[in-house]
Amino acid sequence: MDSQPPLKTLVYKCTNINQYCLLCDEPAAQAYPLCMACELELPWLDEHCTRCALPLPMDGLTCGQCSRRPPAFEQAVAAWHYGFPVDTLIARFKHHSQWPLGRLMAQLLGHALQHRFAQGLPRPDQLLPVPLGMRRLRQRGFNQAGMLARWLSTQLAIPSDDQLLRRVRETPAQQTLDAKARQRNLRQAFTLAPDAAVEGQHLALVDDVLTTGATVQALASLLRKAGARRVDVYCLARTPKPGQA
Repeated sequence: MDSQPPLKTLVYKCTNINQYCLLCDEPAAQAYPLCMACELELPWLDEHCTRCALPLPMDGLTCGQCSRRPPAFEQAVAAWHYGFPVDTLIARFKHHSQWPLGRLMAQLLGHALQHRFAQGLPRPDQLLPVPLGMRRLRQRGFNQAGMLARWLSTQLAIPSDDQLLRRVRETPAQQTLDAKARQRNLRQAFTLAPDAAVEGQHLALVDDVLTTGATVQALASLLRKAGARRVDVYCLARTPKPGQA
């Protein structure tokens, strides 16, 4: 596998004196509302599993779990560790409807993906946001994964379809469950739209945070069984294993 420069060096730079940093309120002087100092302080995910993006001590390795039981998805791409201040930014976007923060993070993830495509990562045919159940969608008012997918779609010129995947069974929030409980929780939770046609397609699932991978594993398995050629995962942040720094 070719070595890749750190993600923090991949973001396109250009000056724009009319924008202010969303983190510190200083002039951003960049093409997006984030100053250089705050950008460099973000917890960029540089060393990670080549398959599931789990943070590792060295780059170019595959974690034990993926070696023993490869996931249904081919590769996960995450911009950051799920740590401060990214964890706070995601929470403010997801639970407090602070959409400019989500838009900023999607833009930075888009820049990282553009670099990966230039380095040989295959471009998918479609982006598919991880679906929310109807009850949670009514409570929140929006699907954060759907918004991320639409922003990435515009930036990357890749179609996005938020109707192809459906959550047909309401489940408890995944954050409260361990890995095995998450897998049980998601059994038969998802289905494809009746007119879905994924045969031979390369698809990319989009979500905000990748934790145990149970959700994207369930969705990738569903898509592969329906004939998808390849499934990747794009997310803002990746959590470490429980107890891992």
